[in-house]
Amino acid sequence: MEKKYQETANFLASQIDEKPETAIILGSGLGALADQITDATVIPYHRIPHFVHSTATGHKGNLIYGTLAGKQVLAMQGRFHYYEGYAMSQVTFPIRVMKLLGIKNLLVSNAAGGINETFKIGDLMIIRDHINMMPNPLIGTNDEAFGVRFPDMTRTYDREFISRMEAIATQHGIPLKKGIYVGLTGPSYETPAEYAFFGKAGGDAVGMSTVPEVIIARHAGLRIFGMSVITNEGYHFADDFVNCGDDVVAAANRATETMTLLFSELIRQI
Repeated sequence: MEKKYQETANFLASQIDEKPETAIILGSGLGALADQITDATVIPYHRIPHFVHSTATGHKGNLIYGTLAGKQVLAMQGRFHYYEGYAMSQVTFPIRVMKLLGIKNLLVSNAAGGINETFKIGDLMIIRDHINMMPNPLIGTNDEAFGVRFPDMTRTYDREFISRMEAIATQHGIPLKKGIYVGLTGPSYETPAEYAFFGKAGGDAVGMSTVPEVIIARHAGLRIFGMSVITNEGYHFADDFVNCGDDVVAAANRATETMTLLFSELIRQI
């Protein structure tokens, strides 16, 4: 795997003029944020050695290099999921490549179901912590080139980044929630009983991504900021209620403009 990481990093380095320090992973429906990147070099995943294909709805499958908020950034327009049938090493492969490219900061976004009864569709939630219900991507032989065998996860989400984002949101009059993201395998949506269970366990929102990427990023020493768009409410179920993937993407799309502003301002400051 180390050889594959390096081969991919070497390929991407040949496409990049100036090494960026910040990378962004854009989740379901949020890929349009990448449209704000200027002087962009767009590299489809199928052209990148050892990258797999992104098959999820709302994930275009491009790696974009360019300028956002006056800083050089690398953005994944779509991610890889465990539910797509990929191994955790494939799901998290881009993160270690980012590390080899010199990335220091990782901003992650996702669409999530609201468990907290104060959350409404369209709310933005800063991820302050997570509960992992997927296979841990660090299982197996530890790669000492990236990090220690037992990485600390006490302050996984960077507190300075969170404080900066809260200040940015206040300045622009944008209300934000803050909570705990529960990462599940999917691809089925949760039952009412499961929503209730994870709410009682301390979760505020639930989704099918992000946590494996964050664990690998933390292992590699990256600073992490995460934000969820609440795209459905998992705490009241009318007789005709159903969870629909298209509705999730549509709700995430409606948050793109606000997310772009918030992420751009955070990038400007780091």
